[in-house]
Amino acid sequence: MSLLRLVPRQLLRHPLRTLLTIGSLTVAIFLLCILRSLVTTLDATATTARNDRLWVQSAVSLFVGMPAWYPDRIAQVDGVQSVARWQWFGGYYQDPSNFFAQFAVDPQKVVDMYPELVVVEGSADAFVAGRNCCMIGRGIANDFGWKVGDIAPITGALFPHPDGADKAWELEVAAIYEPGARNFDDRTLFFHWKLFEETLTTPEDSPGVGAMVVRVKDDVDPSLVMGAVDDLFMDGPQRVQTTTESEFQAQFVSMFGNIPFFVSAIGGGVLAAVLLACINTMLMAAREQRREVGVLKALGFSDAKVGSVLLMQSLFLTLVGGGMGMLLSKDIEPSVVAATSSFMPGFLIERETYLMAFIITVLAGVLAGLLPAWSTRKLTVVAALGARD
Repeated sequence: MSLLRLVPRQLLRHPLRTLLTIGSLTVAIFLLCILRSLVTTLDATATTARNDRLWVQSAVSLFVGMPAWYPDRIAQVDGVQSVARWQWFGGYYQDPSNFFAQFAVDPQKVVDMYPELVVVEGSADAFVAGRNCCMIGRGIANDFGWKVGDIAPITGALFPHPDGADKAWELEVAAIYEPGARNFDDRTLFFHWKLFEETLTTPEDSPGVGAMVVRVKDDVDPSLVMGAVDDLFMDGPQRVQTTTESEFQAQFVSMFGNIPFFVSAIGGGVLAAVLLACINTMLMAAREQRREVGVLKALGFSDAKVGSVLLMQSLFLTLVGGGMGMLLSKDIEPSVVAATSSFMPGFLIERETYLMAFIITVLAGVLAGLLPAWSTRKLTVVAALGARD
């Protein structure tokens, strides 16, 4: 006689309780996978950034501009290969709710500096060559149905068009990219610095620069360049702060606060509550199955085999619930990517996260089943057969 047949039968004695326990485990493991992935994604954003690219910003704030002639001065520093200007545009498509990142950049330099921008439609050369052209991420193209050759009308919130605040900046989509690394999202639009500069001002009155990316030569220590750039503008007119791209990403992540601790605390609390619920469920099951335990012992089954029935019930509950939680997190992953890409690119539930969730699921099943399984060892046949439901 196989005792494994008793496992599903015992669980089906109270189907509602079984379903509720499985459901709570599903939610717990789902939250564990999502919350843990938020932490690993934030870490990956900083660790996958390159140290041979430096970010230069105002020492006052990232939102304070710098004089337009700063890039030319930085380009003369020993060890600098190239300097690209970046300006946050802060516009939207048709409605303010259709907000995504836009940057005015030096197109050729950005294409050369960032091999992570993998062009999958159109061409980078077309983007560089066309003054009114732009390059957009796959996510933006999917959101608004834009294709190569379409016109993307962007209304400037921070930088209204000189012909009227309601007039959109009309940009032709020349290239669509997909990120080749997790430090980049697929919902950013890049357009020409020259278009931005010449549309807003006269040649004699150029706008300031929001940030600059400096590509360091391969044989040069980035820290030496960082110190030289900072020293260059020590006396103004605007002091700068230079960091590696990985450090810049880490500082940006820190703006969200101590998220790793916050999400870990939530995940740990949820798991602890669900584990207690599972233990309570199995203790109730053990109490209800005392007569069956007595019968099995009277038939000659050992304490270990009788206890294994309760242990298998616990493992069945946790494995089904945990498996459903992992499947649910995988199914909802694209939606989380879409919701978080603008401020946290590269969201991914890694294999290590699923492995951790599986191990926790098994451990929860073992812990929840051990206590009731151990309690059956103390039961004599007479006491077990005399038990009442």
